[in-house]
Amino acid sequence: MELRQLQYFLAVVEEAGFTRAAARLHLAQPGVSAQIRQLERELGQPLLDRSGRTVTTTAVGEAVLPFARAALAAVEGLRRTVDEFSGLVRGQVTIGLVSGAAVEEFDVAAVLADFHDDHPQVEISLTEDTSERMLTALRRGELDLAVIGLADEEPPQGVGLQVLVDVPLVVAAAPDDPLLATVEGGRAALPLAALDGRPLISLPRGTGLRGVLERACAQAGFRPHVAFEAAAPLLLARLAARGLGVAVLPELPPGAAAELGLRTLPLTEPDLRGRIALAWPADGPAAPAAAALLARMRKAFPAVGAPPPYGRMGP
Repeated sequence: MELRQLQYFLAVVEEAGFTRAAARLHLAQPGVSAQIRQLERELGQPLLDRSGRTVTTTAVGEAVLPFARAALAAVEGLRRTVDEFSGLVRGQVTIGLVSGAAVEEFDVAAVLADFHDDHPQVEISLTEDTSERMLTALRRGELDLAVIGLADEEPPQGVGLQVLVDVPLVVAAAPDDPLLATVEGGRAALPLAALDGRPLISLPRGTGLRGVLERACAQAGFRPHVAFEAAAPLLLARLAARGLGVAVLPELPPGAAAELGLRTLPLTEPDLRGRIALAWPADGPAAPAAAALLARMRKAFPAVGAPPPYGRMGP
């Protein structure tokens, strides 16, 4: 009996089929089938019922399942203990990134590359998604870490946070946009109510910035008319520069608006802010590799001066 046979057996049970299990294990399906049949021959009993549309355990398979899980857990514990003594980190880390987060001043790629150089045994899986879906994935244990946009003033439940970016939200428009003509006497800000009925350009629903905008508009008594959506703030700015609407986006670096052919104004009444945070499960990452990468990212991207309750979050 080999440990890999137990691993294949568990994968087939959890995936309810050989094809999906093989894909999960990054192996050919015939090889997985052959190893499990060999395991069944050694035990003298069938472990899997292959007669239906999905693969299920036989009575014997169901009985041995806890022992297979325990055996693999014991081996993993043994490896983890040895690694702790040797300083070696191994395993897999799954990270989520909100679109637009990996920018030059927030170089996630460089941190991941340095971490991989130091810990080549760690496999890193990176994905982009909306903040809402990534928060759900963190709570379910499907993600170890995530860089998300914050939509609410109160911190989301079930996660730890370190706020990395906290900047004002602005409107950006072409200089000849009709909205700018309504700004009295060159005033330096635009009240949120001025956006009522205007064609807007925004990040998609489920992102932190879109959540901030929709919540503020609802409190002001109107629903924003989002004419165009894009996944990255720079693309929002370019669409606005072409006269397709007014973009709502984080404050641009000095000179960037002029280079894009835009005029920007802060939003007031209320003041709106865009926040990006590093997030992880409230109890901390379960795997040592994820904990090591979290520590590396928290050091590389220090927290900004966020007021409580964000400052109280984290292990």
